[in-house]
Amino acid sequence: MAEQVLLYDTTLRDGMQGEGMSLSVGEKVRVAHALDALGVHLIEAGFAASNPKEEAVFDLLSKERFENAEIVAFGMTRRREVAAEDDPALRGLASCFAPVCCLVGKTWSLHLEKVIKADPEENLRMIGDSVGFLAARGKRVIYDAEHFFDAYRDDPVYALCCLRAAAEAGAENVTLCDTNGSSLPSQVAEAAERVVDELGADVQVGIHTHDDSGCGVANSLVAVERGARLVQGTMNGYGERCGNANLISILPALQLKMGFRCIPSERLERLTETAHLVDELCNVSPNPNQPYVGTNAFAHKGGMHVAGVSRDARTFEHVDPTAVGADRRVLVSELSGKGTVEARAEQTGVELDAAGASRIVERVKDLEHRGYHLEAADGSFDLLIRRETGSYEPLFRLEAWRVIVEKREDGRVATEATIKIWADGERYVRTAEGNGPVNALDRALRDAIGERFPHLRDIQLVNYKVRILDESKGTAAVTRVLLDASDGTDTWGSIGVSENIIEASWEALVDSLEAGMLPSRAHHVRAGSAAEVV
Repeated sequence: MAEQVLLYDTTLRDGMQGEGMSLSVGEKVRVAHALDALGVHLIEAGFAASNPKEEAVFDLLSKERFENAEIVAFGMTRRREVAAEDDPALRGLASCFAPVCCLVGKTWSLHLEKVIKADPEENLRMIGDSVGFLAARGKRVIYDAEHFFDAYRDDPVYALCCLRAAAEAGAENVTLCDTNGSSLPSQVAEAAERVVDELGADVQVGIHTHDDSGCGVANSLVAVERGARLVQGTMNGYGERCGNANLISILPALQLKMGFRCIPSERLERLTETAHLVDELCNVSPNPNQPYVGTNAFAHKGGMHVAGVSRDARTFEHVDPTAVGADRRVLVSELSGKGTVEARAEQTGVELDAAGASRIVERVKDLEHRGYHLEAADGSFDLLIRRETGSYEPLFRLEAWRVIVEKREDGRVATEATIKIWADGERYVRTAEGNGPVNALDRALRDAIGERFPHLRDIQLVNYKVRILDESKGTAAVTRVLLDASDGTDTWGSIGVSENIIEASWEALVDSLEAGMLPSRAHHVRAGSAAEVV
């Protein structure tokens, strides 16, 4: 059987040290359950009694049940010249419900001199006393050797003494920390190998890296190659400065590429879902270029690439997207060939012959020359395919629309839109107010056809982006509008291009709604409240 590597997540503590990162008590509990569902073994919940919020988190977690994970309480070695049993923080850890405690201690002489002002022998006693105190009270102890790799390069003998002090006092794991992200893979590999050799099989070695040199994931992986069997990191690489090692990248690399056993394969299929859920809870926009789980991770644009993937996905994909719960995406642009168009048509259930694919390719080239960016507007591209194949059925026929924006003496800006459309032989005239022209048009349109197409109320516009294409023309420039819409399950883009920003917005708005009603998406739509326009 493959050797196991334990996953230790520190999103709830280390991850929250990143700029702008904050989670409520309830959100921290939700993240913990998401990590447990993924299969993470150890979840570091934070300082057990550092502030009222952390106390509330631990109180709630003590009442929760987790299928896979154990909760870890974090703390520090005892204070200088204070006995472990007299240190309030250590007593708090000892009384905490968490079965595992992680203690961080100093390893680097620079910190001994400048931070805690303790001599090397006193620091060793601080480590041993603290670990021993918790171990004697039934806690499983992980020792985090802070700045280990800086210390090892400065004085390897003393750095190893710090690890032995923790191990001999009862720590079941000593974790080597690249706290300031300074190390390179070759340095981590050499140090980790020596630690594993010298400590032997009785003490598990862990790795904790930061990404300041862009090597956080690589450093974690080489440490495992050299014998580390516990990896610390955060979801999506959250953390202070440049972030911590990204467990979302580390996990599939360990399991799919290096052959280690981390979590069951069916749980690995939740990786993309979990990464995006935690982003959502943390109010962070998912990185589209994130390995394995980003929207571009398995996106193919060039015609040659698409052709290769169509014949054998291994030609341009390093793993099977489904193994990590991701989707393959075929992007369309002026670089696309017939294979790209045919792949998208097949993916969305449209029958397309070679001649039709050729016509669509030429149409795409013409539109992109005029300023359209169909790569970012898959919904509009789906409609284009249907228009060219004759399977397009518009929701309505436009007669006219009008928008009035009025600035009043009291400073209030009022916007009113009127639309005149035809649907099923009936003429509809609707007027609506909104907080802007696009919002007013959207409300009027939904009012006109919402009863005929009740699913529209569940389609929400979640993003609205405007770009000027030829800045030299100033206010007369051609404008590109991109909208993102979602039905709660799927998300798609639509586009409009015009010298008139309202006309471009209307084009993108209509495409977003019509694309959401296509058969390939309509089954996703769920009952809900009326959507608001961004």
